[in-house]
Amino acid sequence: MPGDLPSLLEATQESLVGQFRVWNEPAFRANQVLDWVFKRRVRSFDEMTNLSRVLRTKLAEAYVLRTMEFASVTGSKDTTRKYLFKLRDGRYVETVLIPANPALYGEKSDRLTLCVSSQVGCAYDCKFCASGLAGFTRNLTAGEIVEQVIAVEELAADRIDNLVFMGMGEPLANFTNLLTAVTVLNSPQGVGIGARHMTVSTSGVAPNIRKLAEFPLQVRLAISLHGATDEVRDKIMPVNRKYPLKVLFEALQHWYELRKQHLTFEFILIEGVNNSLDQARHLAKLARPLRAKVNLIPYNTVDGLAWERPSEARQEAFLDVLLNAGVVATLRREKGHDIAAACGQLRLKQETAEGIIESPIPEKRITIGAA
Repeated sequence: MPGDLPSLLEATQESLVGQFRVWNEPAFRANQVLDWVFKRRVRSFDEMTNLSRVLRTKLAEAYVLRTMEFASVTGSKDTTRKYLFKLRDGRYVETVLIPANPALYGEKSDRLTLCVSSQVGCAYDCKFCASGLAGFTRNLTAGEIVEQVIAVEELAADRIDNLVFMGMGEPLANFTNLLTAVTVLNSPQGVGIGARHMTVSTSGVAPNIRKLAEFPLQVRLAISLHGATDEVRDKIMPVNRKYPLKVLFEALQHWYELRKQHLTFEFILIEGVNNSLDQARHLAKLARPLRAKVNLIPYNTVDGLAWERPSEARQEAFLDVLLNAGVVATLRREKGHDIAAACGQLRLKQETAEGIIESPIPEKRITIGAA
């Protein structure tokens, strides 16, 4: 059945060469197919005009080209956009396009970051996050992860500069599909995004942090920490009961020693839960040995959750403790809060396909696959 076929968007050069060997086709055909898929972005096998009709038929019987249907896009006042896609099983997934902060990047302020989802729903039930409220449905395939990037580049008529796997789901709980997607997204025969322009965020799945450290591509790692002691983190992050801070930081030490890459700690500030200055001092002690950068994020409102963000004065005081301790830290002013696209707000509702105001698609054009 077509709905069961794998997507060519998750095909690597190696996997295609192997398939063509079975079909008694020359290996160079793999690069021809990948060129049609990722550089020319064709939607039909009939468009692959330098392939024989017989080979095109074989490809059509073995693969699909696209599996997702664009449903809507919601525009924020800060030009963040939240895209909604319908999957081939009728479920939905959200992807967020985030413009850069001109104050940070100056002339490069037109660079774009895409926040990519890895699962439909989430089983990890982080207490600040909307994605887990409806529970876990399934993992996204590698092709569905890659297709989010392809689809948004086409819809926005612009090239994505950075990827953050921080959307719906726990990326490291979908480990095999994540690594396949990253490989395709990085490959010069694929989407061609540099590995150091991809960040994988995890709630703290320690065993797979160790496995990711062994992965040859130099992707970056961000930890949703949100508590600097087990007592506090247990209240926010259920994963901490399985992988407490000692286990998590042993895995992070392994990452740091092997990769020599700086880590990022994401720390959502929640009034009366984790915003004490004592937590800030504990956080500084955790961050310094790993030379980790800390992103402080004031809590974003989520329907159904009663928590609140601290005052700006307390946010600044928390930041000052980190800075005075020699920790590189920033206080992030979130993007997309007004369209429920900010950190922790992604959540699909029953009515997501209905009544969403669409933003106009810009006319700016790009060359797909350009460096």
